[in-house]
Order: sequence, then structure tokens, then C-alpha cells
Amino acid sequence: MPNKALMPMFKGRPDPVLQDAIKKVTPQQLAKAQATATDFESMFLNSMFSQMTTGLKGDGPYGDTVGTGPWRSMLTDQYSKNFAKSGGVGISNEVFRSLILQQANKS
Repeated sequence: MPNKALMPMFKGRPDPVLQDAIKKVTPQQLAKAQATATDFESMFLNSMFSQMTTGLKGDGPYGDTVGTGPWRSMLTDQYSKNFAKSGGVGISNEVFRSLILQQANKS
């Protein structure tokens, strides 16, 4: 019986399918898939955060000046990157699993 402590988890349960797929790909492919999954989640979160701040004007930390738009854009971009690297909302786990399974099926 496989060691469940070392088995990848998917939705809170051991994932033997992902474990088998990981054995079929190179460490470089694993790293690239993880980076791609994190970048995808970061872009999704950036879009979500941008929508949340659309229409904000006036008082508060953003103010209402010419530089507000670019500053807010850079702020939401950094927020989304940090949030995704910290674990995000779980989208990157789903994307990573899909990418690894696709790579394993190619080999």
C-alpha cells in the first residue's frame, strides 16, 4: 500500500492518479507546470481585484488624481501575485493537476 503521507492530495484526498502522472514527467516539467498554474491564478485574481476597484474615486487611499489609475493597476497586480504565491483560492491546484496529467499522457 502506498504511503499516504507522501501522496499528492486533490480536494483533500490522496490522489493516486496525480502521483502516477508525476512519476512520468521530468522535474523541469513539474516546475514549469507549477509556475504556469501560479501565473494563471495570479492573472485571474488580478482581473477579479481590478473589477472590485472599478469605479472607485474620491476619498480614501486612492484619491482621485491622474496617477490613480496606473497606481491602482500596479497595486492590484502586486496583490494578485502575492496572493497567488501564498496559496491563492485553489485555482492553481486544479490547473497544475490538469497540466501534469496532460504532460504524463503525452509521454
